[in-house]
Amino acid sequence: MKVVKTLLHLSRSAAAAVTVVFSVVVATPSWGVSIFLTGHDPDFHSFVGGNTTGARNINNVAINYVTDPAFNTFTSGGINKFLFVESKIAPPGGHVNGVNGILASGYTLGVDFDHVDASGLNVALNQLGTTYNAIVVASDFGGVLTQAELDILNARSGDIINFLNGGGGLYALAEGNNGAHLTPNGGWFGYLPFIATSTNLNQSEVGFTVTPFGASLGLTNNDINGNASHNIFNGTFGLNIVDVDSQGNIMSLAGRNLPHEEKIPEPAATLGILAFGAFGVASALKRKWNK
Repeated sequence: MKVVKTLLHLSRSAAAAVTVVFSVVVATPSWGVSIFLTGHDPDFHSFVGGNTTGARNINNVAINYVTDPAFNTFTSGGINKFLFVESKIAPPGGHVNGVNGILASGYTLGVDFDHVDASGLNVALNQLGTTYNAIVVASDFGGVLTQAELDILNARSGDIINFLNGGGGLYALAEGNNGAHLTPNGGWFGYLPFIATSTNLNQSEVGFTVTPFGASLGLTNNDINGNASHNIFNGTFGLNIVDVDSQGNIMSLAGRNLPHEEKIPEPAATLGILAFGAFGVASALKRKWNK
């Protein structure tokens, strides 16, 4: 009976040890972030459009969300300016300088935000967390985000993720090379590697619906109808759905604490861990038996 109890004790201990080791290997940490992504272009429609009031509220809700001092480390530390990323080109037909929509939404240039294009973007990104509490990325239609800005953002993805992981925020508006085709080489939302896919879709905003989560942020159906939108998202990617179009396609996403994909060991490595545990059990039994 004593031998049986010993065997059971050792087996359970070894199994627990293997479970702990395996759990440590596959555990995935989280990014502490504040992100709001949308297929709407309220930088345009806050300045021009049939529902400027609704577009301005989208901007206000999104910027408040990503700069909320309860979640944004840098805001709570006294940094109250965000970085607005957009070119300064003369807008092609069908576009406006999206910065005008940010101004129309109640934000003051030089006080609440700085407007930076590709020429100064690398320097500005070096100031994330010291000068800026969040990044706001203009739409490429009807704002004028160009490939030059997008390429720099994508190249600095690691720095942006570190900033978000440290408690910063990011709000990005519609991307997809619509309109005058200002981002022809793609890479839309590429600075956020967990956003797997989005699809270009130009449509009038009719029959769009805010989810309960979106309503909890302060949005209403009146805010998201009456203008136009330009992309949808093909998944949630760990975020919450803010609103959907008339067909149920995802228009906007927001969330915090996104899961970061860690590399899980190959099956051979996992089997090695289990074999190591089994070897430990056998060795312990042998020592016990020989006593």
